[in-house]
Amino acid sequence: MSISTGERPSVGERPSRRRHLFSRALAGVIAAAVVLGAGELFAVLVGAASSPFFAVGATTVDRSPAWAREFAITTFGTNDKPALFIGMSMLIALIAAVAGMVEQPRAPYGSAILVALGGVGIYAATHRPGATWIFAVPSLIGLIAGILVLRVLTTRARVPENSDAADSPLPRRSFLLWAAAAAAAAVSAAAAGRYLGARIVGAAADRRNFTVPVVPAAQRAPMIVAGTDIGIRGATPFVTANQDFYRIDTALQVPQLTTEQWQLRIHGMVNREITLDWGDLIARQPIERVITLTCVSNEVGGNLAGNATWIGYPIAEILDEVGVAADADMLLSRSSDGYTAGTPLEVLRDGRDAILAVAMNGQPLPFEHGYPVRQVVPGLYGFVSATKWVVDWEITRFDRAQAYWTQRGWAVRAPIKTASRIEVPAAFAPTSPGPVLVAGTAWAQHRGIATVELRVDNGPWQSATLAPQYSLDTWRQWTWQWQATPGLHTLQVRATDLDGNTQTEQRTPPIPDGASGWHTRSITVT
Repeated sequence: MSISTGERPSVGERPSRRRHLFSRALAGVIAAAVVLGAGELFAVLVGAASSPFFAVGATTVDRSPAWAREFAITTFGTNDKPALFIGMSMLIALIAAVAGMVEQPRAPYGSAILVALGGVGIYAATHRPGATWIFAVPSLIGLIAGILVLRVLTTRARVPENSDAADSPLPRRSFLLWAAAAAAAAVSAAAAGRYLGARIVGAAADRRNFTVPVVPAAQRAPMIVAGTDIGIRGATPFVTANQDFYRIDTALQVPQLTTEQWQLRIHGMVNREITLDWGDLIARQPIERVITLTCVSNEVGGNLAGNATWIGYPIAEILDEVGVAADADMLLSRSSDGYTAGTPLEVLRDGRDAILAVAMNGQPLPFEHGYPVRQVVPGLYGFVSATKWVVDWEITRFDRAQAYWTQRGWAVRAPIKTASRIEVPAAFAPTSPGPVLVAGTAWAQHRGIATVELRVDNGPWQSATLAPQYSLDTWRQWTWQWQATPGLHTLQVRATDLDGNTQTEQRTPPIPDGASGWHTRSITVT
């Protein structure tokens, strides 16, 4: 029965038309995949930042308000980037499915939707740091390929006028063959783009051949004495393994730089502008230090902190060589992907071990943590100091320039606040009455921890036993013996640093200058 007669379609026709509607939606999704896959492949010839998918993602991150960024980190933690990728993919698939369903031979509404999506990709790619008009090419090529695929697939998915033909397996088989071929081409193009991009850069091979600098005995980090790591199951190890070290940054594609490509341009309010290459850097004397880093997004009791052994080159020595102007007060550092951080110059020159790091826990820096060169500055939150993939230093003033997160309302100078957390026992873990070992970690980088105290059910504060303090720039572990009684109990912890600053009870969010408050944990004793 034909719909054109004005009569209701038969029951047999409804599944057929639903099937064809699904086919058209699938055609739209495959067409969008072709846009992204072709864009990824041709981005190899232009630059990784011109990939439409990653350009849109990076622009989304850059343009997101602070509350959205904090929500993502609070909700997804170090999985914020995969969550963004999944969310973007789902949204693109939904829009593309609609494009497929509304595409008509004489009314290409679906193609218009793809053009709009491609326009977003072109805009995002051409507005990345260092981009030129040529960054639009991958998105444009992908868009043309995607529209062709959409037109072909929707034509083959179109319901024939003859309902018997609509139910025939031949049109469906033809559509499925074309759809499978287009999908395979999209996946292959994307995979080839990623593979060729990595191979052309050669960063993986460069890192494999990297030789960790030999540190003179006088500049090696002191040994970690027995007891510094309390070694309690469930407690944080004193040194964080590279694969467990938190990663919070704005890079959706991890920059891939080789040591041969790396340079550090130093300019601005200096007596002598210079550009260091890799040979210039490693000709200097390296030092080795154990330093704890903390992200400003770390909630009270959170895990966005880590401690590692770093090898690198003192920043202060380089600043002395270029001759910093007397009225300069900020180092504006820039990564290879355009991220910037503003660091107070006085902090970099006050004797603390601020370094350009090239190795982490005896290995070359992981790509995710800044290979080949990153900054490590004790005592400051990462967003004002710990620039990864650093390639540019501008010596300037805070009243003349703003860094990435400062432009978004975050603090200008961000010393790490004194913090502590309970790690053992786990929250709501069933615990037997009697002696219970409570353990955790506290930190106040570049000030050191003086005391840690705990209390149960708002009772009196009691002193914990501190592990040896390795240095003022690392966290410090602690233990406490609790005589537990049956019931649900609330434990709280606070720390005092060596400057006499005790954690405040008042809870504040991480933004703009770090969270505050006492970490609280509920324990069930049965």
